[in-house]
Amino acid sequence: MRIMAGPVELCGREPEAASVADLLAGARRGESAVLVLRGEPGIGKTALLDHAAAAAGDLRTLRGAGVEFEAELPYSGLQLLLRPALGRRAALPAPQRAALEAACGLGAGGGADPMLVGLAVLSLLTDHAGADGALCLVDDAQWLDRASRDALLFAARRLQAEGVVMLFAVRDGEGDFPAAGLPELRLAGLAPAAAAALLDRAPLAPDLRYRLLAEAGGNPLALLELPVALAAEGGGAFAPRALPLTDRLRLAFHGQVGRMPEACQRVLLAAAAEESGEVAVILRAAAALGAAVEDLAPAERAGLVLRGGAEGVLRFRHPLVRAAVYQRAPLAQRLAVHRALAAALDAPEHADRRAWHLAAAATGADDGVAAALERTAVRARERSGHQAAAAAYEQAARLSAGPGDRARREVLAAEAALEAGDLERAKALGTRASRRQAGRDPAGHARIAAVRAHADFWQGSYAAAHRTLLDGAALVRDTDPDRAAALLVQAVHPSWYLGERALAATLDRLTALPDDGASPFAPIGPFLARLGRDRAGPPPGLGGTVAEVRRRGGVPDQALMILCGAALALGQDADAHALAAELADGQRARGGAGRLPTVLFFVAEGEVFTGRHLDALATASEALGLARATGQRQWVGQFASVLAYLDAVRGREADCRRNAEDGLAGAAVGGVSPGAPWAHWSLGLLDLGLGRAEAALARFERLAREPMRHHICATRSIPDLVESAVRVGAPERAAEPLERFERWAGAVGLPWADALVLRCRGLLAADDRAEECYTGALRLHDRDDRALEYARTALLYGEWLRRARRKAEARGRLQDALDVFDRLGMRPWADRARGELTATGVPDRGARAGGAAAGLTPQELQIARLAARGLSNRDIAARLFLSHRTVGYHLYKAYPKLGVASRGELRDVADRLGL
Repeated sequence: MRIMAGPVELCGREPEAASVADLLAGARRGESAVLVLRGEPGIGKTALLDHAAAAAGDLRTLRGAGVEFEAELPYSGLQLLLRPALGRRAALPAPQRAALEAACGLGAGGGADPMLVGLAVLSLLTDHAGADGALCLVDDAQWLDRASRDALLFAARRLQAEGVVMLFAVRDGEGDFPAAGLPELRLAGLAPAAAAALLDRAPLAPDLRYRLLAEAGGNPLALLELPVALAAEGGGAFAPRALPLTDRLRLAFHGQVGRMPEACQRVLLAAAAEESGEVAVILRAAAALGAAVEDLAPAERAGLVLRGGAEGVLRFRHPLVRAAVYQRAPLAQRLAVHRALAAALDAPEHADRRAWHLAAAATGADDGVAAALERTAVRARERSGHQAAAAAYEQAARLSAGPGDRARREVLAAEAALEAGDLERAKALGTRASRRQAGRDPAGHARIAAVRAHADFWQGSYAAAHRTLLDGAALVRDTDPDRAAALLVQAVHPSWYLGERALAATLDRLTALPDDGASPFAPIGPFLARLGRDRAGPPPGLGGTVAEVRRRGGVPDQALMILCGAALALGQDADAHALAAELADGQRARGGAGRLPTVLFFVAEGEVFTGRHLDALATASEALGLARATGQRQWVGQFASVLAYLDAVRGREADCRRNAEDGLAGAAVGGVSPGAPWAHWSLGLLDLGLGRAEAALARFERLAREPMRHHICATRSIPDLVESAVRVGAPERAAEPLERFERWAGAVGLPWADALVLRCRGLLAADDRAEECYTGALRLHDRDDRALEYARTALLYGEWLRRARRKAEARGRLQDALDVFDRLGMRPWADRARGELTATGVPDRGARAGGAAAGLTPQELQIARLAARGLSNRDIAARLFLSHRTVGYHLYKAYPKLGVASRGELRDVADRLGL
């Protein structure tokens, strides 16, 4: 059966065409969708895109393609794809508009976060869709430049209710298009009947027809092209040989190209080497090689190239034709055509393409070309095209005549590769640069150390990262103390996962650095030094430390994030949360989606520790989505583990175990997975809440041992360990952990920590002292900021009172606890409090709802809260990295759950609704 859609004919693709039709119908209803089409060369991916374009009807269609030779030009693919929609960019929020204009070469670059470009793409597609919907088609997506690919995938993963359909065609075995989590459709060969119908177009002898059907394996391009080669070469092209089908097709195209006149081949070579397809540029280069526009006619008649469009673009019938043209040309001809193209690209806006053509024509060291490539790398970096910058710096290093320039450019290449997330390449470049820097430049060595350590850390090699940072700091300790301090502050992070000994050694080096009274890093050392140390007197305050750091000029956000984590470890939850929220607001304002998960982790921890579970759920859910969209595996595990904790307190066992499993994945040799402490605490709390005290105790005891016992979760879980030990009748198993917790509480000097110490003592005390401990703890608890801990203490005291047959007194405490547990949705704990109340003679009235906000999804809750604060849909979209239509969709779903009908009503009753 053949499907007709305007001028596009598909043969044997009924299921695939039906899938596309469903997506297009959804777009007309305002629904968004993404589909990745994968398959071997010639399998029909482009034909299916053509079919979708013809069937789009009123949908506004954007179409682009990756080009194999464009990887060094950041956002080149994005610019060509979005060109028809760029007129709508004025409606974008200012930071998004600036980022998109810089990416597309329409404005000055400002080093915006690459994900801000992705958000701008999402917003632009949403506006371009309008009321009719939009279709975005990307062919050969495996060849998109890295910056374009990341921006499009970021937008694709955040589509929800915009009426936008995105189709990506990806060729197997070439390039890279990591579309994990997106729906995929793999195109197989045509069924025998459809293949035979397609082959009917070529008159063949029966034996040749049978052989071709067998060897083509249903590949449509092979069924169309191999008969052409067969007819031209009298069957020689189809002689039996052990070649993959793609190579057979490439040979067939080689033959077609080889039959063109020599002058025609020169024009084709210029077109194959110039990725833009601009006819004017190609013809200028061809003229320098002795060819003219008339010489292209034979290739056009043969269908090898197509010329058209308002912008005068020349394109090959299939990418394999381009590859055949370029690969069969002798080296001398390739060098000549690149020189000719460089000369043709003499306008300032073509400087980057010119530099790459000059590099392709170079046969040895050339400082002039190396300098041009370095300028290209700088421009790419300004546009957040870090992968392209790395490639340009690396090629510039190869073409550098002097060893100093070569080493300097290799350092820059390594740093750019790290910024691009290409960790293996960053390490390889760093290692090469390190060998060249030997004994020459300590500062260069320190920069390389930072690159290699970052790469090792994000790959889970904590010990290697830690050692590299310590060595780098030692090299510049005397010549550049600030750089040494920065490296040692960075080293705190991997040492945290290696255990107390590594952490202590790092802190010793940091605090030993001299303070000249001006270094902004100097105040950080005394604050971090309190990690894992039991010293008399309270630690320095986070607020004062940050103020002094900023008075001295400030430090990068990364160092402030380390301070956030340290403050949480020292119990300064409110200050840590405030600083983390401030940093998060700054990242949102800059569109820093890639950096936001790191700081949102500290926001979520602060919310968990203060019992603000709905806030923590919204924060962790958003951050988990961002971490997945930006490929940050460490934070995926961390936030999955935080969600496991929130599942545990709500008694959602299956969800808790699934999220905890994600958090425990990826443990490194000699260390633990980043999400392991939270995962173990979550699983222990789940067991404790469900009455499995022995299993809970085993989990908490694992946390209490190296290499995790200095972690925040290990410290915070000790009261749970004490309760578990008492419940299994083994209070002696809690003795040593409780001693450590008491020392920690004494060191941090905070009332809520003292309250938890008293609760633990109450659990372990004889009856004559238990009541004194419980009542003392309740006096110290803050019922507003730490309602959860107050409720848990009230529950334990109520249970104690009931066992002492003081039922009337027990009822008040148990009711207080039950009210908090119900409000927070902590079902196991609420059931326990309700059971105790029933035992005192209070009738069981069943579970009570946790408030209107409890019925919202995390995303609905977050959007409703921002809307209640007066933010517009576009403001909320920019803040949460969504489209404004998705925001409107979630508000539409949230209103009836909250019992309101408008934004005005939402603002008026926000407090009552628990927003």
